[in-house]
Amino acid sequence: MSDSSKYERRGVSATKSEVHAAIQGLDQGLYPKAFCKILPDFAAGDPAYCNLMHADTAGTKPSLAYLYWKETGDLSVWEGIAQDALVMNLDDMACVGCIDENVLSTTIGRNKNLISGEVISALIKASSSFIEKMASYGIQIHPAGGETADVGDIVRTIDVGYTAFGRLRRDELLVNDIQPGDVIVGFASYGQATYENSYNGGMGSNGLTSARHDVFDHGYAAKYPESFDPSLPDDVVYVGGKKLTDTIDIAGEAIPVGKLVLSPTRTYQATVPKVAASYARYDSLYRWRTNQGDQIC
Repeated sequence: MSDSSKYERRGVSATKSEVHAAIQGLDQGLYPKAFCKILPDFAAGDPAYCNLMHADTAGTKPSLAYLYWKETGDLSVWEGIAQDALVMNLDDMACVGCIDENVLSTTIGRNKNLISGEVISALIKASSSFIEKMASYGIQIHPAGGETADVGDIVRTIDVGYTAFGRLRRDELLVNDIQPGDVIVGFASYGQATYENSYNGGMGSNGLTSARHDVFDHGYAAKYPESFDPSLPDDVVYVGGKKLTDTIDIAGEAIPVGKLVLSPTRTYQATVPKVAASYARYDSLYRWRTNQGDQIC
């Protein structure tokens, strides 16, 4: 069975072709090639500025966090889920140059019979902790509340998402215009950055449907049927050989496989300004972060 066939049989799509077809006729914003939608400055009506909005979730990763929490009682895995949902928005906005003064609203839907209040508390506290850490690097994020709903009829365990809003000068935008000869700079997603508290496995929030089913043992299917779609064919559900608590030795530390796969999506908000400082139009953006710059790597 090909990987693409297996992915489709799990009810997910790498191309999102149906979604793209559905939105094909919609307004693409001021810069259709931009990484996220850029709108006129409805907030203040200044033609020199633009507004940006972005919405995303932690995807199916909370389902794996649910498994790990139920197996071990370790609430700390939910801290990573909060970061996943935050970074999936903030770093996409950073890709168009919107790094600072973002406003965030959260949307959490949970099955109250399975997800306790202490999980909600862990998610909210982790969000606040992430925002405080980014502030220490001169990156201001403003929480604007949100909605936490008990929707067990439609959510099997929990869904964690954010909507982000930003305002930026148009001459500070990064708009896709890739040309022959351009240099692509890649950042590692694994290891441990100076602003991270532990080793990061590097997987992030993309592809977790395949990751959790291909890595972890089939026994979890019978033990936690609420962690996946019951209509899936049995031969694509938890077909790996690893237990969540099996460990891998990394630099002398035994790290559980479950925690490696659950490593929070790494943010590059602390590094992008340092790279962008190479360009004259971003000198001002970098100048007020210089006091933190040498600590970022």
